Amino acid sequence: MDPTFGNNTWPDIEAALKSDAPCVAILPCGATEAHGKHLPLNTDVVISDGVASYALPNLEDADIAAFVLPSLAYAPAEYAAAFAGTISISTEAAAGVIFDIAKSLKVQGFACLAIANSHFDPANVMMLRGVVERIESELQLPVAFPDFTRRKLAETLTEEFKSGACHAGQFETSLVMASRPELVDEGARQSSDDNPSSLTEAFAKGAKNFEEAGGPEAYFGFPKAATPTEGVQTYELMAKALVEAVKNKLG
Repeated sequence: MDPTFGNNTWPDIEAALKSDAPCVAILPCGATEAHGKHLPLNTDVVISDGVASYALPNLEDADIAAFVLPSLAYAPAEYAAAFAGTISISTEAAAGVIFDIAKSLKVQGFACLAIANSHFDPANVMMLRGVVERIESELQLPVAFPDFTRRKLAETLTEEFKSGACHAGQFETSLVMASRPELVDEGARQSSDDNPSSLTEAFAKGAKNFEEAGGPEAYFGFPKAATPTEGVQTYELMAKALVEAVKNKLG
């Protein structure tokens, strides 16, 4: 069995579903949006893929058959809409796709859908909360969704993350450096001055985009302080939360 869902044949998936181990499908959710001048547009996808990958060994150790689905690269991303390359879709479209994926998984016999999300745009988070509730109520399919914007989980992550100044800053840059270092523009990273403006505080005060929030170059935080070591540590923490959420849903 290949944990990368799309690398399997249909008989491979059928065999896994007929085995004694519960089958879980992990859906990495990200966005295609500006992340400063030093990180790629698919930063959130890279991070969510990384979280899923780090979770796989622990799920295997728990005798859970886990597959990582093809990532979702499109989401509500209006805060970054003014920057070239950002592609934002409606919350209705995003929720519809996730619901239909869940419906297919339910019909086939998957025991749980797990969502690995690292796109913390408020509209996207609210969409995910809503579609998770709908999937569980209408489809009776358990959904493991560690929501890192909730205080309990947020407190497990870095100081920058908790400050809210964490878009393409130390937090996200460290994660990309840990898994896809070739995608980080080092020259641009080193020339990115610290930007302690808190996105969460700005959003609460009514900011409608990154510029209004104090991020004229689409980043918040401290990119120059990022390290691969911090990235690995953060992946391990986020993966642990995902695994625990799956175990809780499976009972």
